[in-house]
Amino acid sequence: MSRHPLLTRRAFITGVGASLAAAALPVVSTSVFAADAHAKEFRIGYQKAANTLVLLKAHGTLEKQLAPLGVTVKWTEFPAGPQLLEGLNVGAIDFGYVGEAPPVFAQAAGANFVYTAYEIPTPHAEGILVHQDAPIKTLADLKGKKIAFNKGSDVHWFLVAALQKNGVKYSDIQPVFLAPADARAAFERGAIDAWAIWDPFLEAAKRQSNARLLADAEGIVNHHQFFLSARPFAEKNGDVLAIVMDAVSKEGEWVRGHYSEAAAQLAPIQGLDAGVIEAGLRHYAHIYKPIDANVLAEQQRIADTFSELRIIPTKIVTKDAALPAKA
Repeated sequence: MSRHPLLTRRAFITGVGASLAAAALPVVSTSVFAADAHAKEFRIGYQKAANTLVLLKAHGTLEKQLAPLGVTVKWTEFPAGPQLLEGLNVGAIDFGYVGEAPPVFAQAAGANFVYTAYEIPTPHAEGILVHQDAPIKTLADLKGKKIAFNKGSDVHWFLVAALQKNGVKYSDIQPVFLAPADARAAFERGAIDAWAIWDPFLEAAKRQSNARLLADAEGIVNHHQFFLSARPFAEKNGDVLAIVMDAVSKEGEWVRGHYSEAAAQLAPIQGLDAGVIEAGLRHYAHIYKPIDANVLAEQQRIADTFSELRIIPTKIVTKDAALPAKA
């Protein structure tokens, strides 16, 4: 899997700014858009595990930076990416951060969003857990087993790819669709054979449960994370999104230099031990890039695979969910 060079904040903002500038198109919307240049409210969907956004919320960074534009910020928490994108699809939020599979499901369901930016690969931030004494030693041993995961989440794609790489058909396992908290409970009582999950839940289970890491995503999938925006919002509010992505980039830089401090701040919010959170933080890159053709091609591979397996009901073209290139 390819690695990306560290992108400077200036280069990142320049790239995102160019993309957003291309979206300055006239639209008609029934949302909260103001009659002047931009919306008066910016609605962000987040997950407790989305560390950078959670820290931005805790620090009040966006509220301070958007106040001069007369824009207020509203935060809505979701348990996972699929639920967050349901919120975006029905117009409840304008912006969010999810893994690579939720946008594919959302686009197949007709959600009107655009890819705004992505985090460079973080393959160590998701994994498949089995019980310490389980006879399961390789990914091929998952054939016929009950495997829990959050349907439509990033680990859905990771599991499919991991099985395919090891000669196991998706139809040869018994999928058990559970949110993280329910999956952990099922894992601990022995109701499932394996659990595909992401950090910080992955690290917590490794340390606190009778869990053994069977495999992480290294060498299987890149595990990108994406910032997504409702298309009408992105087309009307490039100035707001440029400020937001600048703040995200700065927060990522701060985290990379202050893992322990960031973990201490996140611990009471996420309800996990700071040591668990810090280990999970180190599995993410906290480096963000503007959307490009290569990452959209990777998303297309996911979409094509899911379509072939009938995991999604229709074929999609992922580049259709990107802003037009600047003329």
